[in-house]
Amino acid sequence: MSGLVEVTTDEELTELVGGAPKAAVVDKVRSALEDTHRQWLAASPFCLIATADAEGNCDVSPKGDPPGFTLVLDDTTIAIPDRPGNRRADGFRNVLSNPHVGLVFLIPGRGDTLRVNGRARLVRDAPFFDEMVVKGHRPRLALVVEIEQVFFHCAKAFMRSKLWQPETWDPNSLPSRARIVQCVERPNDSIEVLEKHYGPEYAKGLYEA
Repeated sequence: MSGLVEVTTDEELTELVGGAPKAAVVDKVRSALEDTHRQWLAASPFCLIATADAEGNCDVSPKGDPPGFTLVLDDTTIAIPDRPGNRRADGFRNVLSNPHVGLVFLIPGRGDTLRVNGRARLVRDAPFFDEMVVKGHRPRLALVVEIEQVFFHCAKAFMRSKLWQPETWDPNSLPSRARIVQCVERPNDSIEVLEKHYGPEYAKGLYEA
């Protein structure tokens, strides 16, 4: 694409972002969970998991459950249960060839987030699976993450986007989920069938395989 001026060195990037980070920003990184990190995980109902395969092809997958769904196994290990989904398992397939993961834990209404970087493995069973049962669903799979870095991230992105301010929300500015699915996934299904599928009944199957 013409007109692009690319950044190609670390020195150039550092200059463009305004210099090196302050000591407090660097020093906030921990290699093990502290009480405040544990409190955040206990309150968080949602996280994003970033992965990449051996060739560097990336994926970011959302995970959500009741607050505290991420189980703290010890000061350097957490486990995230898998729930029934579309069976693509893109992020999990990436972990099989490249264990490095990055996670961002959110709390609704809060602009700050908790970031965790580490190495992951897939576990098909363990005694702690019994602690992950929700609405009768015991996970068949969990992502176990060995923490290498954990730290809090500031709220500026959420403040700029006004993400949690309801007066800025306009969900009806885009086609419904059913219409998007008909357009890009299931063009042969009627909109009536899809609207019914993604209607009130959809929530009843969240923990059904």
